[in-house]
Amino acid sequence: MSAPTAGGRGTTVAREALPRVAAPVLLAGGLLVVWEVAVVTAQIPPFLLPSPRAIAGEVQAMWPTLSGAIVVTGTNALVGLVIGALVGVGAAILAGMARSVDRVLAPMVAGLAVVPIVALAPVLYTMFGAAAETARWVVAAVAAFVPVFVTTLRGLRQTRPVHRDLLRVYAATRRQVTRTLTIPTALPFVFTGLRLASSLAVISAIVAEYFGGPRTGIGSFITTAAAGSNYARAWAFVVGGVVVGLVFYGVTLALEHLVRRRTAPVVSR
Repeated sequence: MSAPTAGGRGTTVAREALPRVAAPVLLAGGLLVVWEVAVVTAQIPPFLLPSPRAIAGEVQAMWPTLSGAIVVTGTNALVGLVIGALVGVGAAILAGMARSVDRVLAPMVAGLAVVPIVALAPVLYTMFGAAAETARWVVAAVAAFVPVFVTTLRGLRQTRPVHRDLLRVYAATRRQVTRTLTIPTALPFVFTGLRLASSLAVISAIVAEYFGGPRTGIGSFITTAAAGSNYARAWAFVVGGVVVGLVFYGVTLALEHLVRRRTAPVVSR
């Protein structure tokens, strides 16, 4: 039997991806319609819930400022995500290699998981200065570190002893065991952690912007708009935060598919 062509695989992937994309888009569109109708018919005051039409108008009017804020917040979240992911994977590898390291890191990770951002951000601004973005990087990195560490460590422990013994019977070296067994087994867990961390990094960066630092990020503009009772504008910047989060999630998901396709074994027929 001949192997499927690249064009055929691409068509199949597109057909499988279409329902996954269309369903949430249709759901979001339906919710926006219901939202608009509810606000208009019930005459809900704008300070309680502005209409999607008013928010869209603010997005259009504030787009130059909003786009700049998206870049700033996205950059802060990206730096924190990269730092937190690298440290999380490295720490998980060390914990997987030595139980003593795991016993030391476990309570530290549990403590970091419950650190409130609202308390951490002001302290970091005092440490690194209110004019620098460093505090936001640290907050995003801490938020990203925990899920990446936990999922990576779990993935590294998914390999079964019988599989390791089989490779050793075939005289596989430790490096070969790691490359052919441990890493492929752990990759799905690593990317699960990255998907979680990507959203947490964005949320943490936005929340950290509420409490100081340069007034250029999405969180800063949300607080400014809300303080001025311009709630439609505040929601417009919330939409900007949603866009950043979706982009981060989509990129990590695409990266996962790319890596898994490249590392998947090729079976010839």
